[in-house]
Amino acid sequence: MPRSKIAGIGMYVPKNVVTNQDLTKYMDTSDEWIQERTGIKERRYAHRTEETTTTMAVEAARIAIERAGTTAEEIDFIVFATLSPDYYFPGCGVLLQRAMKMKEIGALDVRNQCSGFVYALSVADQFIQTGMYKNILVVGSEKHSFGLDFSTRGRNVSVIFGDGAGAVVLQPTEDKNQGILSTHLHSDGESAEILAMYNPGTHANYWADKNYADFDDAEIGQMFMSHKMIDNAQNFPFMDGPSVFKKAVVKFPEVIVEALAKNNYQPSDINMLIPHQANLRISQFVQQKLGLQDSQVYNNIQHYGNTTAASVPIALCEAWEKGLIKNGDLVCLAAFGSGFTWASALLKW
Repeated sequence: MPRSKIAGIGMYVPKNVVTNQDLTKYMDTSDEWIQERTGIKERRYAHRTEETTTTMAVEAARIAIERAGTTAEEIDFIVFATLSPDYYFPGCGVLLQRAMKMKEIGALDVRNQCSGFVYALSVADQFIQTGMYKNILVVGSEKHSFGLDFSTRGRNVSVIFGDGAGAVVLQPTEDKNQGILSTHLHSDGESAEILAMYNPGTHANYWADKNYADFDDAEIGQMFMSHKMIDNAQNFPFMDGPSVFKKAVVKFPEVIVEALAKNNYQPSDINMLIPHQANLRISQFVQQKLGLQDSQVYNNIQHYGNTTAASVPIALCEAWEKGLIKNGDLVCLAAFGSGFTWASALLKW
């Protein structure tokens, strides 16, 4: 079977730069507090009415498609990863297909949050290997700024996230020294609720040891999203940061080593590790755990915040544009996030 190669890559981040100091207008926080805990200095927020998760994806996709030497009309499948879709349904994949005037191709939406892009890449890789598709557009895009709690109450979550999009075009290659070597996907739902956005949803507090949703009294309906939920700020994401950190620093290096072992490599063989930009402290811990040099790891969370599903392709694109990734380099992508889900992909550039 052929391997899958990244034939083109693109990224897009909004023009609006929001610094840590800017956030002090809305919540009790400080630049020092945010940088110390996350490493973040600034992030980008999409235009409130003129940019969406899909429109940012279109911008990144156009660049990736051009760099792949192909056209939107030649794309034969879309895999779109996001936790912040334009609509609850339908998914962003079909909106992207429409916006780019593509053929009536298949569009698959992946909801694996921070691990979404690596999961999406793995799905696309299988389609390429089996010969089902030849030009697959894989996208990670997020517009977090629409769903965050910009108050002191929500600061632990809101200071972390930013908006942006990244995309790659996957194509088959017969070159044995190029392409995706393997992908590795995992999940453990035991602690699903410690990093989650409960509402709107259909859970009806079934999984809860406390009320995640306060319903309006009604004989029917009024449970998906109620005025009480809004009044009680139950429509914002929740994160138990320390618990997430403890899990991430175990699973992140574990899934990287798994990918290396599968292909008979050692951490020292990595030319570039692109970790999901969850928290600079997590990336630094993983780097130390694996004994990697600064030149072997690329981080850009300082400038973009955590863009979840978009963070891996944005960082990968930026590192490549800077000349830090060259043909033949061993590149590892890794992510950990809500679910919990975690994943890695090892490839020869």
